[in-house]
Amino acid sequence: MVCLSKAIFTSAIHRTTPSLPYHPPTIFSCDREARRIRAAHCNKKSRVVKHLVNPTLKPSSSLITTEGGSRGGSDELLALCGFGYWVQGFRCFPWLALNFHLVHALSLSPSTLQLIQNIGNLPMVAKPLLGVISDAVYIGDAHRLPYISIGAILQLVSWGTLALIPVTGGETFQALITCILLSNLGASFVEVATDALVAEFSRTRSAGQLQSYAFIALAAGAMLGNLSSGFTLLKTQEPKILFFIFALLLCVQITLSLTTKESSLHLPTTPNHTLICNSLAENLSKQFSDLVTAINEEAIAYPLSWIVASVAIVPILTGSMFCFQTQYLNIDPAIIGLSKVVGQLVVLLATFIYDHYLKRIPMRRLLFGAQILYALALLSDLVLVKQVNVKLGISNEVYVLCLSGLAEAIAQFKILPFTVLFSHLCPSGCEGSLFAFLTSAMCLSSILSGILGVGVATLIGVSSGDYSNLPIGIVVQFIAALVPLGWISYIPLTRNEEMVVAKRSKG
Repeated sequence: MVCLSKAIFTSAIHRTTPSLPYHPPTIFSCDREARRIRAAHCNKKSRVVKHLVNPTLKPSSSLITTEGGSRGGSDELLALCGFGYWVQGFRCFPWLALNFHLVHALSLSPSTLQLIQNIGNLPMVAKPLLGVISDAVYIGDAHRLPYISIGAILQLVSWGTLALIPVTGGETFQALITCILLSNLGASFVEVATDALVAEFSRTRSAGQLQSYAFIALAAGAMLGNLSSGFTLLKTQEPKILFFIFALLLCVQITLSLTTKESSLHLPTTPNHTLICNSLAENLSKQFSDLVTAINEEAIAYPLSWIVASVAIVPILTGSMFCFQTQYLNIDPAIIGLSKVVGQLVVLLATFIYDHYLKRIPMRRLLFGAQILYALALLSDLVLVKQVNVKLGISNEVYVLCLSGLAEAIAQFKILPFTVLFSHLCPSGCEGSLFAFLTSAMCLSSILSGILGVGVATLIGVSSGDYSNLPIGIVVQFIAALVPLGWISYIPLTRNEEMVVAKRSKG
């Protein structure tokens, strides 16, 4: 999920959300019994497949892995993926500057700003297609690193152009929109390829080892980006400097991906005959068919429809609130950036608490409580708009710092239980496609939510010079966030902890 106001953790639990991202990369594991059956069917020794934690190829495919070789390429892969995830999280650094540029240099209205933010995220919806292409289409002898290079180059062209074009003008606005779309397309390529690298290398590693490393790198980049962007923008008052700094980081990523040979990473490889056995069209058709079958399963379709609808039907007013905070209340960019850092810290804390305690709570009850907290967090903006906090002796800066990013943090956390659920329900061989579909569906629902918010803001008459009706929009948000509780029965009562125990007992 990457939105423009924040760096999306679109891969790690989402990565959403600029109004970002965040999704730490979740890699699904498959059932041991299923692996033994596939091994027997292929007349292979079960110990050959035993190392594979997350096979993403067809069940009939056999894999050749070299444990020693994997260790030999681990340092290079850790450097490549670690820096890649860090850069993904750090994308919030130029996005904050871009939002200020759109509002102050181009004088965009709140509705127009939010519309641009959501339209710019459209390339993120194509992630499943990009994932299939990365799996099936080799460039030379590699099919991961070339796509990282392509994605980084697209982003470099985008941010480099933004650092050079004039500040205002009609043609400048068109170029800016093009750069936004190009940047998110490049980010989609990088995220898909990097997630796939972690998935492949995890086959010869203990479960969760690389995923935790990727999550930390992504979170570190997001927190540093949010923290430094506000202070840098406050000191320089020049967004183009932030664009240029991020472009330099992309140059480092391009150099790293071009100078690293994919063969040196010693990833699990596929015998040549399996690559030429089926045509590209057959492979794409088979993968698409498996994905359709998986999402049509009631156990997957119902929870998936709930989480997507719970986001899509809420008219988010991020653009209006951003303009209200920066134009009407004159909140410093540094405070806005710090509020995002606080939000990411809340996500990390909530993830820790979930992993140690909340897994014991039935999933339906957990999400019921999370959705209520989300609705209340949206309603908390009413306190700021009505200036109730000032009457209570709480300054606007302190209130924004502590509570502005709370709703966004809860929205990111809500995705975590679903990634755990789908990891146990997903059919073998369809893990990667289903997770890519989940992240894309969440991104699309966020776009629809933003467009709905633009409609509500326009309908109630919110503009750069008139925020008198903004409280009405906030109340509408609150009511809409409670609506999904009407079909909370779509969520299973099973505890995720029980699913993990049940799965281990099968092995």
